[in-house]
This record gives sequence, structure tokens and C-alpha cells, in this order.
Amino acid sequence: MRNSCFLLVAGLVMLTGCSQQFDVGQHIGYCHQQVKHSLSELAPIDYTQTPRNIGPEESHWNLKDAKTSEEWCSGFFPGILWMCGEKEQAARYTQELECLAYRPAYDHDLGFQMIGSFLKGWQCLDEKSDADKATKDHYRQVLIDAADTLATLFNPRVGTLLSWPRNVGMFGGHNTIIDNMINLELLFWADQQLKEGQGSTYDGRLSRIAVSHADTTMRYHFREDGTINHVAVYDTITGRHIRNCNHQGYDDNSLWSRGQAWAIYGYTMVYRYTRDAKYLDFAQKVTDVMLSQLPEDHIPYWDMRDPKIPDTYRDASAAAIIASALIELAGYVEQDKAQKYIREAQTILETLSSADYQSRDRNPAFLLHSVGNMPAGSEIDASIIYADYYYIEALTRFNNYRNTWK
Repeated sequence: MRNSCFLLVAGLVMLTGCSQQFDVGQHIGYCHQQVKHSLSELAPIDYTQTPRNIGPEESHWNLKDAKTSEEWCSGFFPGILWMCGEKEQAARYTQELECLAYRPAYDHDLGFQMIGSFLKGWQCLDEKSDADKATKDHYRQVLIDAADTLATLFNPRVGTLLSWPRNVGMFGGHNTIIDNMINLELLFWADQQLKEGQGSTYDGRLSRIAVSHADTTMRYHFREDGTINHVAVYDTITGRHIRNCNHQGYDDNSLWSRGQAWAIYGYTMVYRYTRDAKYLDFAQKVTDVMLSQLPEDHIPYWDMRDPKIPDTYRDASAAAIIASALIELAGYVEQDKAQKYIREAQTILETLSSADYQSRDRNPAFLLHSVGNMPAGSEIDASIIYADYYYIEALTRFNNYRNTWK
């Protein structure tokens, strides 16, 4: 049966697929300790300044102005705080981002900013608490309003959201990047909320936009084997697909690892909301081609076709994104595939949780060795906030899977 019950699959995997114990609780505890270290170093805290990265020769967070629309990573630190139970601090960082929902959309990253902060907060707050319920109701409205703002980037002639309005001239048309798949969750979630609240007046507009974006991206963004191109460019007026390019990859024929990770995570999420089998099939296709190319320790090189391999940089952020997606994807597939995906996720998490990749006493981040934008020479071999976000998310998902069968 295609839509296997997650509990059944997880149980079978637990019994047959994970022969070695991985102490996920220990590593979640490590993340909590590192968060407290970060908060201590940031005190007194200016909630408008959010951690972004720590260079390979540095030991403290470099901060960015969270309220600027350009800082696409501003939602990740509050998301980490929500996942680590630092509710008061998470709420304060989250609140600083509310203004972004009501400005004209700077670019597609509004999704990243809102999902990491307001949506994680909405998910983590307690329905039984009157105070939390009031906050949840407020967050819900902010997220719906943010989804409406994000939707203004949709071009119906193309069928996708415009990712970088500022770069239309540079690319020669409407540009859509694979990262944008993650931001569809804001549209799907908001549409789900509207459906529940509007009844007969519900029009499904936000879901239709998200589905159109996912379908158009599936059609034009990928090579025959399921590997991605970072950017697809379309004619703004006619909607015609013009070309693809790998803006952050090694070259236009290479496999940029974080981009492939976004595809794995994105199409798994789209299946969660739509339950359309074509997205589940595609999620497996883009997953399997990536897994087939990973090195033995399962941490991808920044680009899997960099000719300098093995003497080039790994990307812990791509590994963490893949691990988190694999754990969810395992809940939707048949048993043999589920076992494979859980084993692969566990291998990634074991490597990321080793002394080679955990920051430990070197800096207050969770992980070392991520790559931001190699062609631009930015954030190379660094600790980067989104690597930490997807690492703690993956550990939490893995722990929830394990606890189901304790």
C-alpha cells in the first residue's frame, strides 16, 4: 500500500533496519546546551540582531539585522529556540519579524523567515494554555497575511513564484530557484487554515498557486535523471521557459548538493499537503539519485560534480536537510524503502553528530563545515544557522520516530 501508516513502517524499521543504537537524546541535549551557550554569549540580547554564521577561524556568531527583508536566514534562530524549548526568547525573536509579513514581498525568502519563526512557534505553543492560545491565534493571522504577501510574487503566465525580483535583469527574465520549493509550505499551511475557517467561501487560491509552482518546477527545473538546476528562467510576458543555470553550483551541468536537498525536502512536503502520488514518486526520484552519489559517510560535497572531489568542501547543511526530509519521507513509502531511508538518515545523523562535524567547544553553533555560496566565496566551511536548524529538526523527527516504539 502506497500510503503506509507511519507507525507500522516505523515499527518495522525499528525492528529490522536499525541494528546499531544511535543516542539521539544525547545529541538533542548537546543542541540544548549549545543554545544556552549562544544565548549567554548574546546577552544582553538585541532581538533585532539574529545569528547567521561563524567563520572557520572564528568562535562567535556573526549577527545580521533580522528586520531587513534581505536577511533570508532570520527565521532559523527563533525556530531553533522553539525546537529547543526556549519559549520566551523564541517569542521575542519571532515578534521582531512580524513586520516582514506586511511589507511588499522582497523575494521568496519570506517563506523561510515565517516558517522558521511563526510557524514553528504556532506548532510548539500549547493549545491548553489560554496565553499560548491567544499567541497561536495571533501567529495564525500573521502567517495567513504573510502567505498573501508571498503570493503577490506569483506570475500566472509562468506558473511559479518569482524568486528574486531584483535579479530579473541579471537572469533575463522571471527567475525561480529550487530553494523556493520550501516556501510553498507557507502557502499550503495558510490555505489549510483558511479552508477550515471559511467553509463555503473558501476558494483554494493559495494552494492552487503552490501546486502550480510545484508542477512547473517539476517540469522545467530537473534533468532526466532527477538532478536539479538551481535556477529556471522564464519569459515574464509569455511564460515560456528560456533556460536553466546553476547559479550556486560548480557549473550548469553540475549537482549542487543543497539545491538537491531543497528538492527532496520540498517535494516530500508537497506530498504531505496534497497526497498526490505524483509528488511522492518524484520525491523518491530526486532522493534516490542523490543517495546513490553520497560518499561513504553520507555528507555530500558542496557540489557532487566538483572535479576536485575528494579534495573539496563538504556541506553539513545539505546533509542535515536531507536527513530531516528522509525521516518524513520514510513515513509515506512502502516498507523496504522506508527501511532504506531511515538507515540513510541515521548514517547522516551519526556522522553529523561526530567530533568531525559537531562544533562542541569550538563555537556555540551545533555544526561545522557548511558551505553557503561557493561561487561567491561566501560562508565557506563555516557554521551556518540553517545547518543547525535542519540538524535539530532532523534529530527531533528521529527522536519522535524512536519514541513511537519505546
